Amino acid sequence: MFKTIVITKPLFFDGEADMIVRLLRQGRVNLIHIRKPGAARKDVERLLTAIPSEWHAQLVLHDHFDLAVSQALYGVHLNARNPNPPVGWEGCISRSCHTLQEINVWKGRCDYLSLSPIFDSVSKQGYLSAFTSNDIADAYQLGIIDEKVYALGGVTFNRIETVKAMGFGGAMILGDAWK
Repeated sequence: MFKTIVITKPLFFDGEADMIVRLLRQGRVNLIHIRKPGAARKDVERLLTAIPSEWHAQLVLHDHFDLAVSQALYGVHLNARNPNPPVGWEGCISRSCHTLQEINVWKGRCDYLSLSPIFDSVSKQGYLSAFTSNDIADAYQLGIIDEKVYALGGVTFNRIETVKAMGFGGAMILGDAWK
């Protein structure tokens, strides 16, 4: 089943918890990735506490993985800052990848992976697509891109059908979700 994931803005903002709940309640989004690079643990915890616990099963954390355990979140997202899940973690594990080779390395170890940038970024000036349409088509034909690989980078709600047609298992949206 194709999934749509929204990634939070890197900085906290007023009303963020309410907006996260609104996105989930609308039903267009399956998961929210809480990504706050460099944020203090107490600030991430404050955001999680502001989100009613019935929504925690749809949240994935990028930092301070102990909170994923204590708050009973859906998953953790591995990255350069946090390359390993917490000891004993039994929830979902995802990871960021920026090459097809990385996808091959991590596919067997994670529940799903993001590949980016697929399109020119909406939120990061100068962050351009790293893949041609032929690269994506070839990777799909080789089984590299499949239901476990989600498109990230320049993905908007209007591009969901395009992402599905490319063979990705999901779409991860950042800039377009917070306009």
